[in-house]
This record gives sequence, C-alpha cells and structure tokens, in this order.
Amino acid sequence: MSQKISLKEAERKAFRTSFDDGLWDIFLGCFFLMFAVAPLLSNRLGDFWSSAIFLPFWALVYLAIWLIRKHVVTPRVGVVKFGPRRQARLVKFTAIMLIINFVALILGLLAVATFGRVPGLTYTIIVGLILLVGLSLAAYFLDFTRLYLYGLLVFLAPLVGEWLFAQGYVAHHGFPITFGLISSIMILTGVVVLVRFLRENPVPTAPVISQDA
Repeated sequence: MSQKISLKEAERKAFRTSFDDGLWDIFLGCFFLMFAVAPLLSNRLGDFWSSAIFLPFWALVYLAIWLIRKHVVTPRVGVVKFGPRRQARLVKFTAIMLIINFVALILGLLAVATFGRVPGLTYTIIVGLILLVGLSLAAYFLDFTRLYLYGLLVFLAPLVGEWLFAQGYVAHHGFPITFGLISSIMILTGVVVLVRFLRENPVPTAPVISQDA
C-alpha cells in the first residue's frame, strides 16, 4: 500500500515538475505583454494590426521555449509517461480550454457587431472573468498553483486600469501600466524559477569507467 502511495506521489511530483520549470510563466508573461504594448501602437497601426503584429513574436517565444525545454530541461529530468488518471486530466483540461476559447471567439465577434452600443467596460469584465476561469481551471488540472494568482491579477488589471483612466492618471485605459506590471511579474517569476530549477537539477554526468587492468 505504501509503495502504491509513493508511486502516486512520485507521479504527481513529476507531473507538477513538467509545468514548473518557469517556462510557462515566461510564455504567459510574453502573451500578456501584448495588452500593454498594443494600445501604444493602435494610433499608428490600428486596433487589428497592433495586436496581429505580435503573432511572429509569440512564434519566436514558443520556439525558444520549445528549444530550451528540449535541450536544457529534458536532459535534466528525462521524459515522463503519465498514467491513465493524469492523461485523463489533460484530456479534460484540453476540452475545457477549447470551449473557453470558443466562447471568447463568440464574445469577440459580438463585441465587433455591437461596437459603440455596449459599454467597453462590460466586455472588459466578461473577458477578465473568462481569463480568470481559464487560468484557474489550468491551475487545478495541471497542479500549477501560481496560475490562480495570475488569473486574479489578469482579472483585476483592466478594472484597476479603467479606474486609473477615469481618474485621469493614465492613458489607454491603464492597460500599458497594469498589464505591463503583470507581464513583468510573470516573466521575472519565470526567470527566477528557471534559474532555481537549473541549479537544483544539474545535467547527469556519465559514470567514469576505469580502464585499469
């Protein structure tokens, strides 16, 4: 019985480790960086291109993370094959995230269709709630507890930004300030976690085989 419990705990630790190397923090930080920079580009590029211009940036970030995970992280922790229970959680997580993305797409189309007739703050709150739910579900299914905090920060960011904008303290509804701070927190956290991970998990060295007769 104790062996079964220890195996479950070992699998859970390996599952959490696969998402706790700091790389996902960095990727999320780079993603939300768009919300900070895009408003500054909208006057020159327009709302669509100020966001679309980030697609190549995300591709490069994802490629860099994939290369780091393959050539730096995997040699240290190896490749883990999870049991049916963990695989089922990943399948459920994927299905739920697809539904959330579909709902977000529908809301985006509605926002375009009703532009000017519905207060922008209404859609801001709805999008914030979707991101909060999505990141919270990811935190639960992936055992990635920092995502709960990130979800709360992302939900509060547009509300705080709107308040700062209404008070006349900032421009662009406060997005460059609030999302700039949040993305910086995520990226800095990811870098710290990654450095700690690399220190705690050095590359295994091959045993020295004596050639003496």
